[in-house]
Amino acid sequence: MALKIHELATACGATMEGDNPAQIITATNDITAAQIGQVTQLTQARYRHYLQTSQASACFVATDFDAQNVPESLVLLRCADPEMAFVNAVKLLHPPINYPATISPQAVISESVILPESCHVGAFVVINEGVEIGENSEILAGVYLGQNVKIGKNTRIYPYAVIYDGVEIGDNVIIHSGAIIGADGFGYKFRNGQHVKVPQIGNVVIGDNVEIGANTCVDRGALGSTEIGEGSKIDNLVQIGHNNKIGQHVIVCGQTGISGSCTIENYAILAGSTGIADHVKIGQGAVVMARAGVANDVAPKTQVFGSPAKEKRVVYREQVALSQLPELVKTIKQLEARLAQLELKI
Repeated sequence: MALKIHELATACGATMEGDNPAQIITATNDITAAQIGQVTQLTQARYRHYLQTSQASACFVATDFDAQNVPESLVLLRCADPEMAFVNAVKLLHPPINYPATISPQAVISESVILPESCHVGAFVVINEGVEIGENSEILAGVYLGQNVKIGKNTRIYPYAVIYDGVEIGDNVIIHSGAIIGADGFGYKFRNGQHVKVPQIGNVVIGDNVEIGANTCVDRGALGSTEIGEGSKIDNLVQIGHNNKIGQHVIVCGQTGISGSCTIENYAILAGSTGIADHVKIGQGAVVMARAGVANDVAPKTQVFGSPAKEKRVVYREQVALSQLPELVKTIKQLEARLAQLELKI
């Protein structure tokens, strides 16, 4: 898509500062690489120097941003929130691919399926008995939907995702390729020298506006449901164990593993490669920092770090103390040597 700068400014709630309003904008790009016909953004003063040499035709900046030595060919688009204005520009200039409302003749669909005409079903999709799919949803090539799966409106499931029996998915959900939703939870009892499988008869319930990344696994509940609340975003390569209750607008970053029966409250953030032990509660708005190992509950609105995870300030003090350890050991050895000399003089 292409827009004149003044059209883009109006659409994104920005005011123009510069003399090139008729320039056509066709794409977005990073400020270090943007060229003529592209729009970029600048939100941090430390990157100001990139603006002075930028080849971009337009740049979103904050209303009060102090811009100096701006090229004559570059139009500043001033607005209250340049990051969101730039996001809106990306949506306008790079609209998503829309899949036609068609059903591939190569799809395998059971007769009992509820499938509106507005849906897209790609080649080699398998949809089992009792499945219900909402209006305008898109099931792309190679997806497997087990029995009695329920999918809401405007949901997109990318190729080769697998949705097991009984999973419930809300409206406006995105599930990326390779995700496995509803596999058995990891439940066993050790009896007579062997691990006996505990039947996993629950399901997974995913709220509206959730996004689940590629190759992420969400296990079904042992008896009840594994739940992911409205607006939560799950990155690639995440493991979510059985019976977890993940609240609304939670962020779970890549390579995180959440053991079974945990509660992750609203607006919590689990940074990359964190590990959460079973039956742990992460409070509302808490942040578990990267590579932390959490074995105990985390209070709301706190930040924890390390393994075992502790409050960030405590861990940082410990690390400062550890960094001083070599000098302390050296000092102790010097004191021991002096003490030994004094003892010889007695």
